[in-house]
Amino acid sequence: MTALDGRTVTVRVPATSANLGPGFDSLGVALSLYDELIVTATDGPGVTVEVHGVGEGEVPTDETNLVVRSIAHAFRSVGRELPGLHLVARNSIPHGRGLGSSGAAVVSGIMAAKGLLEGEVELDADALLALATEMEGHPDNVAPALFGGLTIAWVDPTGPQHKKLIVHRGVSTLVFVPEHTMSTSLARSLQPLSVPHEDAAFNVSRSALLVAALVQSPELLLAATEDKLHQNYRAAAMPETDRLVRLLRQNGYAAVVSGAGPSILVLASGPAQRLDAADLVARHAETRWEPLMLAVDFKGATVVPHPVRSTLSS
Repeated sequence: MTALDGRTVTVRVPATSANLGPGFDSLGVALSLYDELIVTATDGPGVTVEVHGVGEGEVPTDETNLVVRSIAHAFRSVGRELPGLHLVARNSIPHGRGLGSSGAAVVSGIMAAKGLLEGEVELDADALLALATEMEGHPDNVAPALFGGLTIAWVDPTGPQHKKLIVHRGVSTLVFVPEHTMSTSLARSLQPLSVPHEDAAFNVSRSALLVAALVQSPELLLAATEDKLHQNYRAAAMPETDRLVRLLRQNGYAAVVSGAGPSILVLASGPAQRLDAADLVARHAETRWEPLMLAVDFKGATVVPHPVRSTLSS
């Protein structure tokens, strides 16, 4: 194995919003809010981590850090020994708010490993998705974080799969982020093990319609984002989220819980409608919600290697 000492890569990963209403555990979209990571392989053992921005002073700065564990997982998967590492993370994605922060951390680590191993081991799109899904547990957040755009994710006997679609240019995204957090594991625990047949059929129709609305017909977004599988069951755990989603929808805005919540995603049919939705929440919210006017990220995660400086004299 060629020495990696001094090899440095920069990784950029977008936030994501999963479920999008009816597309539970299958649909997700990448958003223009990013975590950035610089990783340098060192000749000494061990790991050092600097965290700036979101999570500073809160997330681990040793080998237990999720980004570090993801890098280590990728190296193990290809039979390579993990070098010493120095990480500098500059985070903008809120934690515990339903915007894919854990998925972004996993993807950051997998992409960093890809960059560090470039020229020795090639990790293609299928391998990246498989590794990220193994760490995250399900592909609905990591797929859009990796590939950008709107993604449909599923798992078959060969592993996790995805299909990337380009969102219609008329769709404008707006996210309302509260100060309080929500545990994904708690949100999942609130759902029943089975649902009525008519609710399942309802969501199948709305999921299919949502793909059409996002790709071709934004005027159908309100009807397409109706859901009976997960949001109602989780409502009691985040009453302000539930109240604002209902208020927005009653006023004609395609509002859904973002991921496991408590953030709210509005899929607006244009910039003007997005501004109107922000004004409605500002007038009726009982607590502070930060409105983020975001775009759909079409690129997904990127990794850029830094030039290695030669120590030889000319």
